Amino acid sequence: MTAEDSALMKQLAAIADRFGEVEKSVTDPAVVSNPPRYAELMREYKRLEPVVHHYRSWQAAVAGLAEAEEMMHSDDAEMAEMATEESAEWRSKLPTFAKEAQILLLPRDEADERSVMLEIRAGTGGDEASLFAGDLYRMYAKYAEERGWRFSLIDAHEGTVGGYKEIIARIDGDGVYGVMKFESGVHRVQRVPATESQGRVHTSAATVAVLPVAEEVDVALDMKDVRRDTFRASGAGGQHVNKTESAVRLTHIPTGIVVECQDGRSQHANFDTAIGVLRARLFEQARQAQQQEEAATRKTLVSTGDRSAKIRTYNFPQGRVTDHRIGLTLHALPAVLGGDLASISDALRQAEQAELLQNTFSH
Repeated sequence: MTAEDSALMKQLAAIADRFGEVEKSVTDPAVVSNPPRYAELMREYKRLEPVVHHYRSWQAAVAGLAEAEEMMHSDDAEMAEMATEESAEWRSKLPTFAKEAQILLLPRDEADERSVMLEIRAGTGGDEASLFAGDLYRMYAKYAEERGWRFSLIDAHEGTVGGYKEIIARIDGDGVYGVMKFESGVHRVQRVPATESQGRVHTSAATVAVLPVAEEVDVALDMKDVRRDTFRASGAGGQHVNKTESAVRLTHIPTGIVVECQDGRSQHANFDTAIGVLRARLFEQARQAQQQEEAATRKTLVSTGDRSAKIRTYNFPQGRVTDHRIGLTLHALPAVLGGDLASISDALRQAEQAELLQNTFSH
């Protein structure tokens, strides 16, 4: 085993020790009765579990190699030959264990394991931009369904000819932010709008923001800083929407952040949902400020955090989708808009890993 591999093993051993502590803590009645602390430890448990599983598998491989090498010296020729073959097999596997360990030990964003708030807003392009925002919303809804995530509409402001000027949804599941964070940025569409009589291709855009869901422990929200207004809901949602002031608007006075929610059937439900969105926006604002203070932390090629950056183009005349961050072009536009985002998500994650590996282990 090389010196680098030994150093990796030591890191994994320390993580395994911590995993044992966490595993014990989550069964402690005092922790179980403290929901914020329990949730925090369970997130850590889920984050450490695959690392420890890999560590134990690597340990077993090393032990298997040692046992095979010992048996190579057997007086039984047939046994020695089998041990030689087994030794070669174990040796061929060890570099893979080391490489995968490096990936598992890469700097991780704690938020990767969280659920998300998904916000889509129509940008340049008028009505066509609103229609495109609707396309993106349906794309993400189908993608969430494919991955077994729970997708819930929070608030929507419809466009004049369809689609949405703005729409907010929540996606719940394990590791949602770690996958969806790459979707933040400006998405462009190039196609002939339905209202275009000359058949000319127009370019429109929509902005996507993916925010990790924040818990109460993450954001110290003083309700004295929040102004609450109610109003009558509008749009599709049933006959009840215009009869009562069930819609809620929250304004966070110190930051000026405004959140509206009208999709729920009661003012109380809309208030709870709006508080969740407000917490997510405040949490993301704090995360962005921290990342800017730290020297280029998380400022990677594929995850800059800059929502004004053009990240992807959907070209209808040529049936292609291009992700500009990694130069990936797929001639599979209908499939992608139908929720088949796995190939793009995988490529973006691999690009981020490659860059982090270079920055972390090349020194």
